[in-house]
Amino acid sequence: MSEEVIVVEGNNTLAGEVRVSGAKNSALKLIAASLLGRGKTILHNVPLISDIDVMIEVLRRLGATVTRDGHSLVVDTASVDKWETPYELVSKMRASISVLGPLVGRFGHARVAMPGGCQIGARKIDMHMVGLEALGVEFDIDHGFLEARTPNGLHGAHVVLDFPSVGATENLLMASVVAEGTTIIENAAREPEIVDLANMLNEMGANIVGAGESLIEVVGVPSESLHPCEHTTVGDRIEAGTFLAGAALTGGPLRVVGVDPSYLRMAIMKLEAMVCEIESGPDSVTISRTLPLRSTEIQTLPHPGFPTDLQAQFMLLAALADGVSVITENVFENRFMFAAELIRMGADITIEDHHALVRGVQTLQGADVSSTDLRAGAALVLAGIVAEGQTRVHNIAHIDRGYEDYVGKLSSLGVNVSRVVLDESAL
Repeated sequence: MSEEVIVVEGNNTLAGEVRVSGAKNSALKLIAASLLGRGKTILHNVPLISDIDVMIEVLRRLGATVTRDGHSLVVDTASVDKWETPYELVSKMRASISVLGPLVGRFGHARVAMPGGCQIGARKIDMHMVGLEALGVEFDIDHGFLEARTPNGLHGAHVVLDFPSVGATENLLMASVVAEGTTIIENAAREPEIVDLANMLNEMGANIVGAGESLIEVVGVPSESLHPCEHTTVGDRIEAGTFLAGAALTGGPLRVVGVDPSYLRMAIMKLEAMVCEIESGPDSVTISRTLPLRSTEIQTLPHPGFPTDLQAQFMLLAALADGVSVITENVFENRFMFAAELIRMGADITIEDHHALVRGVQTLQGADVSSTDLRAGAALVLAGIVAEGQTRVHNIAHIDRGYEDYVGKLSSLGVNVSRVVLDESAL
């Protein structure tokens, strides 16, 4: 029995320039949307991560041909003739539920394995179903599968989401673009990845107005009028925010390239409140720090609020800041699991319900820690950079789901980090 881990020797160094990859949370949905194009869609700036590999396999199981050349994908969906996604793929990655909307849009039928919970929360799909039912979709649950059909076709509707769910907004967009009439999505998710998806759908011939706002209007077009397109994925704001947090820890300076700074407005505001110096360019953010980190208050909220996907990285900053920080998690109920690992390294954190009280300490100590989810894993590697001695991060498959060559990029910035296979005797 062996395990691959990430080993970090604390050297307090992270500086230089790094280019972020394409956004994981966008590219996954763009691949799903290609089902509506009935031909060869070309996607650029697609990250080399394991979640993308899973989504590619989902498309192949449906009958698509997918080829990759570096960061570009050619997704040919002309021969897609199936509408069922198997459990073993959905169980690996919940985002594969995003084929539900385009399959219903293309075939009027979908059979998708029900996703379970995940490490950081239940993330139920009720809102997906309620929204699609308003468009004329009927659902049955059969032996763990969600059966969707449209006996009378798809029609426009006014849908009000209980919560600005990204996944529900995306599935509604991909189904409503071919619904007869006009669909209004109220309380829609406003994330940049929603805008990216809408832009691609419009390039395919859809008629979507208002993406990025809380009210989106979709005028349906005939499904046969949608066509393949060529599209470039936006830069990954969460990867960018992760590197910015790392540079805030060490002082930088670091220039992060390949992301629109407006996607990170709230995170940048918090970094400035913690006395980091920020300069923004058209597609870059430069950060440095000379004064001690200052404590702050953070509440995670849907975009444009503070992103839950950066909460762990900023909890790490708070753990080494002067004073007491309060972090409130409003999006995922289990996202504070990361705190227990940081406490193993010497952090002083008290959890009360969905609030974390973080009292800054002078130093962290290297330790064996475990990734509890994708973002927590990335943050634990950053913690190792400023900790005394060696840190070994386990369960790194979580990190590989969303960060392309994380160790390689950190190494290029002066971090003493490597991937090591431990044999059974070393575990």
